Amino acid sequence: MADNSNNSTPLRIGVALYPGFEALDAFGPINCLNDLSRMKPMTFSILSSTLEPVSTKSPMYPDSIGQSIVPTHTFANAPDLDVLLVPGGQGSRGSPPEILELIAFIRDSYPKLKYLITVCTGAGLAARAGVLDGKRATTNKKSWKDIIALRSEVNWIARARWVIDGNIWTSSGVSAGIDVTLAWIGEVFGEEIAQSIADSNEYTRHTLAHVDPFADLYGLE
Repeated sequence: MADNSNNSTPLRIGVALYPGFEALDAFGPINCLNDLSRMKPMTFSILSSTLEPVSTKSPMYPDSIGQSIVPTHTFANAPDLDVLLVPGGQGSRGSPPEILELIAFIRDSYPKLKYLITVCTGAGLAARAGVLDGKRATTNKKSWKDIIALRSEVNWIARARWVIDGNIWTSSGVSAGIDVTLAWIGEVFGEEIAQSIADSNEYTRHTLAHVDPFADLYGLE
């Protein structure tokens, strides 16, 4: 992996959102990146199909509550990125126009990225984009069967909190996004910085990628 710990060039990071994304999938990693930006230079973009606010409200649960975040760029005018973060969520299912645009964006952007990080069912979007073919990856364990059915060309790893294959980092569900982000920060910027961010957030990390209690919970091997 590249070591950017002494690089003064800002790392260009973007998060790709869609209606019904899971709040913690995005905001857990973003909070870690906010802390990292106080120590290392970076730029940050919020990407979606339009510049309209994007809600966490699940299309599957119209009476639920949700919160909205305003994009800085559309997929069509996104800046060049070094890192793309793709969260999961109920809205990642199916093929509405916003999801098809995101899948195309992942496919077109990946060759130019230094790192692709997916959280939860965000791995399913990357799989549908074809960028996980022949690679090891993991995803949300509660939704395991549905997600792995999307792309048989992926080497899906059931018992993993997160998986690294080349420059692609995929995580298990929801809170695992914090762990994969901290692991990535540790790899790129140093473990001392990663642990300092975890400590400042009073967060007890999973530091072993292969330890996955939720694989046990859902009977996965």
